[in-house]
Amino acid sequence: MRVRGKNYTAVWMKGPTVYMIDQRLLPHQFRVAVLKSYHQTAEAIKQMTVRGAGSIGAAAGFGAAQVVLSAPQKGFTPYIKKGFEILRKTRPTAQDLFYAVDRVAEAVKKTKNLCEAKKAAVAAAKAISDQYVASGEAVGKTGAKLIKNNFRILTHCNAGWLALQDWGSALAPVYAAHRAGKKVFVYADETRPRLQGAKLTAWELKEEGVPFAIIADNAAGHYMRKGLIDMVIVGADRIAINGDAANKIGTYEKAVLARENNIPFYVAAPTSTIDSACSTGNAIPIEERPEDEVLTISGRTKTGTIATVAVAPAGCRAGNPAFDITPAKYITAIITEKGVFKPDSIASLIAGKRRIN
Repeated sequence: MRVRGKNYTAVWMKGPTVYMIDQRLLPHQFRVAVLKSYHQTAEAIKQMTVRGAGSIGAAAGFGAAQVVLSAPQKGFTPYIKKGFEILRKTRPTAQDLFYAVDRVAEAVKKTKNLCEAKKAAVAAAKAISDQYVASGEAVGKTGAKLIKNNFRILTHCNAGWLALQDWGSALAPVYAAHRAGKKVFVYADETRPRLQGAKLTAWELKEEGVPFAIIADNAAGHYMRKGLIDMVIVGADRIAINGDAANKIGTYEKAVLARENNIPFYVAAPTSTIDSACSTGNAIPIEERPEDEVLTISGRTKTGTIATVAVAPAGCRAGNPAFDITPAKYITAIITEKGVFKPDSIASLIAGKRRIN
């Protein structure tokens, strides 16, 4: 992504330090968080400084490399085991987090000494990040073929540059189509309670020059019924072998509405998001986040400061599941870096077989 005249990925590493765009401050402030230890990187993942499955995976990979770089000669194995476990516990739903930590761990296992282990960990983490960039670009080129000129596209949450290192997943086809000269318009759900659509997706689309409008989460059905939406594209945090997909809370209802209104509903994600250990969506853990995210809202005041205010009476309780499961039957197809697949072909996709285009 290019911001303020410079090229960025959502997360990167230089030496032993991890850097990431602080997504909590966007769109009002652009700041890069500097994380000098794996503990800081783990906390940044947990506190949603970085968001989006792929970027969380990249951050976890770099965090795992930090674990290895800081490990002592004596007690190396228990040290890195503890560090990797701390990273794994930060966000339970995002499959790419576990994918990245496990991949760094596997690279370290193949080494003979601490020096080799440190080099292997850093190399593996950087390879994971590069893989996400390449996957996002491939998803974009593949998915753009599904987008016709003058299409109006609904998306939910943020699955753009910030969510997959560069290009993105759900927004990658939109960016590719736009850059190819197709006229597209995006309806961006605000995505309560953290407002990733209103804050992050809107910021990205504005930077990219793609026409868009932010809509309330509960307005999507209205626009669908009016015939103003031609397709829906969302990302995913984990995909089960049967094609069920976990994504930001509210995705399931958009899929049901799309089916009711005969609108194609696509999930875009790299194959690293597929969890071969999950036979169905019922096996995907759903993160429950703090109640305050629902009971309060933050924004920029007229004086330019960022403030958080209560939106509910004092003493209220709130439920705050961060994700929901969209059953495969509501998904038209899954767009990956390897092609476009029907949900019931996910098992074949893992085996390197059949695709639908």
